[in-house]
Amino acid sequence: MSSSSFSSSSVARGSSYRSYSRSSSTRSVNSIENLPPRTIARVGREVSDLIKSPPDGINLVVDQETGLPSSLGEIVAEIKGPQETPYEKRFFRLKLVLGAEFPTSPPRGFFLTKIYHPNVDMSTGAICVNTLKRDWSPDTTFSYILSVIRCLLINPFPESSLNDEAGKLFMESYNEYSKRARLMADVHGRPHSSAAMQGESESKDDERTDSPKRKSLSQPGSNPLASKNSNNISSSNLGAKFGKSLGSKQGSGRRMMSKKKSLKRL
Repeated sequence: MSSSSFSSSSVARGSSYRSYSRSSSTRSVNSIENLPPRTIARVGREVSDLIKSPPDGINLVVDQETGLPSSLGEIVAEIKGPQETPYEKRFFRLKLVLGAEFPTSPPRGFFLTKIYHPNVDMSTGAICVNTLKRDWSPDTTFSYILSVIRCLLINPFPESSLNDEAGKLFMESYNEYSKRARLMADVHGRPHSSAAMQGESESKDDERTDSPKRKSLSQPGSNPLASKNSNNISSSNLGAKFGKSLGSKQGSGRRMMSKKKSLKRL
């Protein structure tokens, strides 16, 4: 297969695995509802850990308004392409779909961004990695799974490939494999982190605020992950400023009254 024919067919398919993303959302929502409370609590803790201390090159994708995942049944993350690989300087989205038997059974992993890799199915984005198969343990964390998948971008395993063409090419000619993987990464991968783009959009929204006073008042409650302490501090600062200005006005009013009384005496 030539590079030209490869690129045209790849671009025609679009940048995400639509056949998977349409059918999976309903199943994952139903499965999370069927999970026992203890498992749901564990998922919540792991999500919180991912937000606070994400592994290197990995960001959890969260809802812009709530600062939390849209669904606990589908853990969506963004992986930064490792350096010195065909995927460097590009960002790729994937998701872990939890089944009703989690954590006894492993989640299923799917790339949402199209990627040319021996262990990723070209039609569905399904990921083949031993951590989610024979090496699965109920104690395995989301953080570890995502780290292993990122390592898979550095060291593919063509022996258990889901993309036979990519696996064969990787074994026969790494340079040609790298060219095709780089081409797909340039076409479908994100040049910038979506998390960074969300931060930029939020700062632009703040710049569009008409009144500087309104901007300063809206900031404490604008971030759903902001601590209560920060809101209390902001409120106390505003209260102190307001009390100080009110006290100065009252002082100036008393001085004016004393001046009027002295003038009447004259």
